[in-house]
Amino acid sequence: MMNTTLYSSDLFLIEGGVKLRGKVRVSGAKNASLPIMFATLLTKEGSVIENVPHLLDVDSASELLKKLGARVERLEDRLLIDPEGVNSWETPDEIVKRMRASVLSMGPLLGRFGRARVALPGGCSIGARPIDQHLKFFVSAGADVQVKEGYVNVEIGKKRGVEFRFDLITVTGTENALLYLSTVEEKSVLENIAVEPEVMDLVEVLRKMGARIEVEGRRAVIWGSSELRGFVHRVIPDRIEAGTLMVAAVLTDGDVTLEGVELGHMEEVVEKLMEAGAKIEPIGREKVRVRRGGRPNPIEIVTREYPGFPTDMQAQMMALLSVTEGKSMIYESIFENRFQHAYELMKMGANIDVRGRSAFVYGVEKLRGAEVNSTDLRASASLVLAGLVAEGKTVIRDIYHLDRGYERLEEKLNSLGASIERLPQILS
Repeated sequence: MMNTTLYSSDLFLIEGGVKLRGKVRVSGAKNASLPIMFATLLTKEGSVIENVPHLLDVDSASELLKKLGARVERLEDRLLIDPEGVNSWETPDEIVKRMRASVLSMGPLLGRFGRARVALPGGCSIGARPIDQHLKFFVSAGADVQVKEGYVNVEIGKKRGVEFRFDLITVTGTENALLYLSTVEEKSVLENIAVEPEVMDLVEVLRKMGARIEVEGRRAVIWGSSELRGFVHRVIPDRIEAGTLMVAAVLTDGDVTLEGVELGHMEEVVEKLMEAGAKIEPIGREKVRVRRGGRPNPIEIVTREYPGFPTDMQAQMMALLSVTEGKSMIYESIFENRFQHAYELMKMGANIDVRGRSAFVYGVEKLRGAEVNSTDLRASASLVLAGLVAEGKTVIRDIYHLDRGYERLEEKLNSLGASIERLPQILS
């Protein structure tokens, strides 16, 4: 008889009820690593990127660069990228559709070859994430833009400086524009840009490559160069991973010291955690001790563009607020469909009322273990956090979402005392 058993992704089996204690190091930022990897396409010289996390999205970006003709070598947390052999301006859809950040190849390819053919991006299912702002920018820069059969075709003749204002704040739109404009020798101005730490890390790289970029508020002035050079750069710490680990410490009534943290990038998260009852104590420049006193307090959160509270921390905070003593409110202003995790948390006993972009969280004394499904990257993290404090066992399916954005999260949590087992997910 034929065996019809199939394996799809992995699952987590979590035994809850342990207070996390110890030290853990935060990885480099995924959302900084990816645009910096694509920046290597702007030059023919080799570059070294340090503190790069081991993630599925990083692997996909490496695969894409190789398909374009680059040589990519990983040595522990370093990537050595030699783009001299890049001879294609077309990105394959099988890679782009599994990683939204692949759209960031568009700016560098257009800058290097004067043309680019990029499949429409994929990624998490958290609502509409259009690239219309990217395309509006390229049109304003003088490019011919055509969208056909699932691909964006962009072609430009003579490069010229441009003055462009984004209709709304967009991280990847800002990054794509900066990447392209770094190859344009005339002065350009971008208004209403995103100023997330990951964007500023890319700016630092582009400066190392030879572009002049001045940023004041949400305005950037760029003088590019036709002869950009290779670079050596260390990626900033992942503020979302750091925030997730902080929530884990507070949620489990633990005592955790995080190493390799940049608290200056996390002011809103730190403020809200302290409001919820966390004790956060900086130790030197890149360490912080996180504890809590008593049951967490209910709070209100509104997600906003940086420097506001990050949408990428909303799901994790919902897990924390599920066990507070009182009513909390979360308003999601960035994405219109980012409360899918709420319904999974409710399977574990959380009391959450979702009304459009608002979620009202009524704290319960205890969560209970259940079988739940990951719906996106940060939703996966929220379910892991809930599983840490739930009574009994929690099974989390489809954790490939988690592997896209967190480096060995279960190993880090287990080193602090958690009980998380990774098992193959069997489909019949």
